[in-house]
Amino acid sequence: MKFCDMPYERVDYDKALKNFENLTKKVKEAGSGEELWSIHQQYYTVYKDVMDAMTIAHIRHDVDTADEFYNGEQHFYDEINPKLQNLLNGYKLALYHSPHRPYLEEKIGKVAFATMENELKSMDESIIGLMQEENALRTSYNNLIASAKIPFDGQVLNLSLMRPYLTNNDREVRRQAWKAYSDYFLTIEDQLDEIYDKLVKNRTAQAKAMGYDNFIQLGYNRMNRNSYGKEQVENFRRQVKEVFVPFAEKMHDRRRQRLGLEKLSYIDNDVYFLNGNPAPLGSPEEILKTGQKMYRELSAETKEFFDFMMENQMFDVFGRKTKKQGGYMTYLYNYGSPFVFANFNGTSGDVDVITHECGHAFQGYVSGKDPIIEHSDITMETAEIHSMSMEFFTDPWMKDFFGDRYEEFLSMQIEDAVRFVPYGTMVDEFQHIMYENPDMTPAQRKQTWRDLEKVYMPHLDYEEDPFFGKGGYWQRQQHIYNRPFYYIDYVLAQTCAFQYKVWMDENYQQAWDSYLHLCRLSASKFYGDMLREVGLKVPFEDGYFEELVEKLVEKLDEKMSV
Repeated sequence: MKFCDMPYERVDYDKALKNFENLTKKVKEAGSGEELWSIHQQYYTVYKDVMDAMTIAHIRHDVDTADEFYNGEQHFYDEINPKLQNLLNGYKLALYHSPHRPYLEEKIGKVAFATMENELKSMDESIIGLMQEENALRTSYNNLIASAKIPFDGQVLNLSLMRPYLTNNDREVRRQAWKAYSDYFLTIEDQLDEIYDKLVKNRTAQAKAMGYDNFIQLGYNRMNRNSYGKEQVENFRRQVKEVFVPFAEKMHDRRRQRLGLEKLSYIDNDVYFLNGNPAPLGSPEEILKTGQKMYRELSAETKEFFDFMMENQMFDVFGRKTKKQGGYMTYLYNYGSPFVFANFNGTSGDVDVITHECGHAFQGYVSGKDPIIEHSDITMETAEIHSMSMEFFTDPWMKDFFGDRYEEFLSMQIEDAVRFVPYGTMVDEFQHIMYENPDMTPAQRKQTWRDLEKVYMPHLDYEEDPFFGKGGYWQRQQHIYNRPFYYIDYVLAQTCAFQYKVWMDENYQQAWDSYLHLCRLSASKFYGDMLREVGLKVPFEDGYFEELVEKLVEKLDEKMSV
């Protein structure tokens, strides 16, 4: 069914309450494992209906944040979502403590129960009010960012539509664009500070109400860290600083020389070639069609997936002025369908949507065939492997998107991925500091960010920009406001995608078979176990980066000949 034809009906909370309470009662009274499994399958039906209604409303709000009806629906779900989570937790608590749990564990797996344990540690009826407030604050931030109106080049643009100017090959155009971008953030700086301060204090209050010292462990539980913790992440960050940052800085210096600059300014941070970054050929509609051709040729599985997405109009990727910023993939259970949301803007990022977000969507399409819903509860450090690796697996088709500049794109692609690792790791360390010190002032938060930039990205020069120069860059990073501790998942996944890049250059089919196996495993096994099963190394292990950096140096040396 096409997305536009999917019916929408607001979730009836009273009906959901009765359904979940009835299911919880049945679980407690179940007389056998078989009966418990039958009840759980009834739960699947109720759960799918509720989640799909919320997801349809969420998407339709995001495609037009000015739509009054779906704005109202978004506010409604901000209010009732914590209550629904509490109902789900009541059901899962009964399931978790059922005497027939071993039978169900055989059906849905040990990972499912580890996830339940994290969910039970993440929610309590006493914090529903705080969670409602948190949801409202997040929506406030997202609407504020989406409503940006920046006068530039005779137009009024939002943040996404500014992107082509921020990466323009004319350095003076870039400078003026970044000034307009910075000026806009200065106009909303106080609002951003206030929203974030309230979010940090709100999340800290939630954590303390549940018996935690601060929000960090609660945040980890909500990210479903079910097989590693803060110590492993700290060890990973240490290795990034000691091994990866020096490598990345050498890469930046080679880029500086290529651009003919004495030093790299922040206005050059996203630029890789003197004649500008490669941009995709054709209209947005043509880019989608080129993507369809690519996935038809890549494999039988990707052909089936992309044709399904196109036939059912499960893409909303064209930029519009009232559309939410960013991009994501989400999933509709009853339709067995992923949905891809993005904002095309005429840059290479449009192709990244066709590769990155479609990597998520392909995995969702494949794993969606598994009748065990818990197997789709994938943790983000694994989910992002699918997206970031797909960016590399599609490299053989980049000539179709970039024409004569495809070699330059491939060079930019790997350099950009290398550049991301220190930045993403820095975001994670920043968030740990924020939630360890929730009473910081806005000025102290910005100073912390600026200090971390000097450690992770020492080449960066803000030229005394009044917003970015004093440490404001993080306020444009939506994950910091919306999903604490998510960002390190991108970094962990990027390093696994590098492993696939090295592997596919040696044996493409073997690497693809491993990737497809990982997609099918979904959330049926724990993170480290899955990586080892498909032939990847686990990023937390000591010495992880030495060999990887050595291989990447070889790759960059090859690309630098472009």
